[in-house]
Amino acid sequence: MSVFNSMQINASGLALERLKMDTISTNIANVNTTRTEEGGPYLRKDVVFEEKLRTEISKVTGRMEKKSAGVRVVGIAQDEENLEMVYNPSHPDANEEGYVMMPNVNMVDEMIHLISTQRAYEANVTALNTSKSILKKALEISKG
Repeated sequence: MSVFNSMQINASGLALERLKMDTISTNIANVNTTRTEEGGPYLRKDVVFEEKLRTEISKVTGRMEKKSAGVRVVGIAQDEENLEMVYNPSHPDANEEGYVMMPNVNMVDEMIHLISTQRAYEANVTALNTSKSILKKALEISKG
């Protein structure tokens, strides 16, 4: 793997973690949203991603091999489970029995996901900076 490949992998990781942070922030912002444009309460969103592979000829064996090229976003999924009915007859979205369908966003879980995503983002930044340092050192060595 070249230094440029590692930088590309880190860049894809940074983009993914940024999208995850944006999605988590949207979940947190809608923790009490009981009415959406689609109707019903806000549904928690989660980023779905997979490893991005590319096929290339191995310099060692001469055969075609699949190599990692980072990650790519497949989509953003909505979690339709764990919706909770809360008794609040004065709420404008309450049904005839006085129950309101609340979003399935748990603040504690979202904060844990946000901290975990932040740490992954920081790890990608560190790895990218290390790759840049290696490349810089290689350029310094080639000058001398």
